[in-house]
Amino acid sequence: MEQHAIQISHLDFHYKDQTKLFTDLDLIVGEGERFGLFGPNGAGKTTLMHLMTGLLSFRDGSIRLFGNSINIKNKKVNKLFGLVPQDFSFYPELTPAENLDFFGAWTGLTSSQIQKRSAELFNILHLTPVKNKPVKNFSGGMKRKVNLAIGVIHEPRLLFLDEPTVGVDVQTRHEIIDYLKQLNSKGTTLVYTSHQLNEAEELCNKIALIDDGKIIACDALDNLLAKYQQEDLESLFIYLTGKAYKDS
Repeated sequence: MEQHAIQISHLDFHYKDQTKLFTDLDLIVGEGERFGLFGPNGAGKTTLMHLMTGLLSFRDGSIRLFGNSINIKNKKVNKLFGLVPQDFSFYPELTPAENLDFFGAWTGLTSSQIQKRSAELFNILHLTPVKNKPVKNFSGGMKRKVNLAIGVIHEPRLLFLDEPTVGVDVQTRHEIIDYLKQLNSKGTTLVYTSHQLNEAEELCNKIALIDDGKIIACDALDNLLAKYQQEDLESLFIYLTGKAYKDS
């Protein structure tokens, strides 16, 4: 029987003094998938990611990660996933080594585990020459790689990625996407959202389109393109939502 990395059932959610954003929402992400979540601005995709990672709480419905309720705040659940947010999540005055020391300890790793894992990540992401330099002086691409390293320091089974390559050059983007594919090939489930739809087509093997708080399509990208007779993800998005997919 296939293991679900994420199972959302009958989720209701709204912000204070607002109508419901999600009503009776269901979504399943299978273990090992490279899952893309897309929608117009204000559709609810970032809110949904925050709910799945416990950054926002909810009362009605359930969200489970590998069978564990996200509403139960404990170390076991927190260790299951990593988060690479759009906003930088490091201390800019610290070095990459110091940042990974801090966040590695925060996830429960021992000092020796942190040292070993940090060396691996610095090598893979080509950060070794700058590992002892303050991150505040880095380029945007180097900062993105530090952000990514922090999100995967504890080798999570599930990785949430919110615009992981925004503001980087082409070479760094390919470097990050290639590393994410390597992680996935070793078993890490990816949940990804971005405004880079060409990048999304390269990375994701299954997608969900969300609009007005509802899942309007969810399947393998090839299946959706064939079903709606569209050539690419951007044309599919416009066809189903009537809106251009852009950051505005």
